[in-house]
Amino acid sequence: MLITPIARVSVIKLDVKLLRCTPDAEALCGTAALTSTETASPSEIFEKMDLEKANRIIRRITGYAHFSIIEHASFTFSIEGVSRSMTHQLIRHRIASYVEQSQRYVAYEPTKRYVTPPSVMSNEKAKKIYNEILEKISKTYKALLNLGIPKEDARFILPIASRSNIIVTMNARELRHFFNLRCCARSQWEIRQVAIEMLRQAKKAASALFETAGPSCVERGYCPEGKLKPPRCDVEDVMEWFKAL
Repeated sequence: MLITPIARVSVIKLDVKLLRCTPDAEALCGTAALTSTETASPSEIFEKMDLEKANRIIRRITGYAHFSIIEHASFTFSIEGVSRSMTHQLIRHRIASYVEQSQRYVAYEPTKRYVTPPSVMSNEKAKKIYNEILEKISKTYKALLNLGIPKEDARFILPIASRSNIIVTMNARELRHFFNLRCCARSQWEIRQVAIEMLRQAKKAASALFETAGPSCVERGYCPEGKLKPPRCDVEDVMEWFKAL
């Protein structure tokens, strides 16, 4: 069985929403591209820029792997109900802005707010063990709160399976880099699922900026992972799937 892009996608309920993006993002990025080569001012170029012209310019410039022009467009996403394991990976992408739900201030509902990995869900014995320990953690957390322990101290026992909400803003260039790493078959399943949904929505909002976006193999035409490439990963299948996303 081949590892395709849709393998392990939609294994959990996702709630990813593109809240806002730069208005006229493609026209703005097209204007940025021409600002360096034309005598007209950016405001004059922008006033005359139409979507068809902007998309043509963006495809040409990004086709040279010159991505600085798309830094002028930014995208803000709400990512809801994901694990703290996932958000810890997400915030490693440093050229971005984040605000995450605080366990210091928000009272936690432990038994209802955990992410269970698919590998655990599909194994009845493992799921029983997993649920038992989470139930024990939940009871302990509530007991600490009832004893007057502050939420910021009681949270120390909460696991990285705890669900969280986070808002993130990235520019288009950093988003493409994020997709390179996190849409890859080697990425952890939860952040990969989130990344694919973010890409789907970003493409819908500004298609020219993300036409060739996806894991690194989509942009490069080959897998750069070398010996780390999953042996059953079909690069051509991956490229075709993401280009049609």
